[in-house]
Amino acid sequence: MVKIFPLIFILLWSSAFITTKPIIDNSDPFAALAFRFALVALGFFMFSLYSKEKILVSRKSFFESFFSGVLFHGFYLGGVFYSISIGMPTGIAALIVTLQPVLTNALSGPILNEEVCTKQWVGVLLGFAGAALVLGFDIGSKIPTAGLVATIIALLAITFSTLWQKKLSNNLPLSVSNMNQALGGCLFHLLIIILFADPYIDFTQTFIIAMSHQILLVSFGAFTILMYLIKNNSASKTVSIFFLIPTTSAFMAWLFLDESLTNLDLIGFLITSIGVYIATRD
Repeated sequence: MVKIFPLIFILLWSSAFITTKPIIDNSDPFAALAFRFALVALGFFMFSLYSKEKILVSRKSFFESFFSGVLFHGFYLGGVFYSISIGMPTGIAALIVTLQPVLTNALSGPILNEEVCTKQWVGVLLGFAGAALVLGFDIGSKIPTAGLVATIIALLAITFSTLWQKKLSNNLPLSVSNMNQALGGCLFHLLIIILFADPYIDFTQTFIIAMSHQILLVSFGAFTILMYLIKNNSASKTVSIFFLIPTTSAFMAWLFLDESLTNLDLIGFLITSIGVYIATRD
């Protein structure tokens, strides 16, 4: 079962980009995320009680997990949701943030003392070249500039969150760690709402179905698998599974959201996927 975790993760993680659009069509992105992670934190809390895990942990362990949640559920998902809410195509948003593996490989050397070889740098260059080809001259027209900035922030957040998670000194059970991370994400988005947003949620059937998918299959499913893989593998090996996500997400966006893809876009996605694969394969 463990051997198919990466495949399950790819399918679930890619599908998250598809259900983001129905959610933000019926809500403010930050209100939706605050709502989502309040339920996720409650779910992991109840599971921790059921499995008799120790919920009260040291202050250091709590804040390490909490900060990881701020990076991952806060800056990363907040950036993705906001960018799509102002018109960033779903497939391109997925492409940009899944450049995470090339950044992780580039930074794992100085931060985690993991060796970064020449082929990994070749992969880094190919990955960014493919992304630049997809972006082309659409920035400011098809691709909103603010959306691009938000997505780049999301990319940096998920990269540093992965590295930070690998460096954590605690050995918390996954359910407790995920609960603290969800709490960090929830409070982050509540702060954004208080300071900047005009929150609303329209609980339509579409919203409920899409949100249920993201809570059950993504937060409880894909994210738990990701945390398990990070905990049991090197950072560079863990992110190797990401190289299939840009094309998988783009295909899903074309299939379910009717987002168009030009031949140039397809070439760019292919180059990026090859670059990420080169950068992360053994």
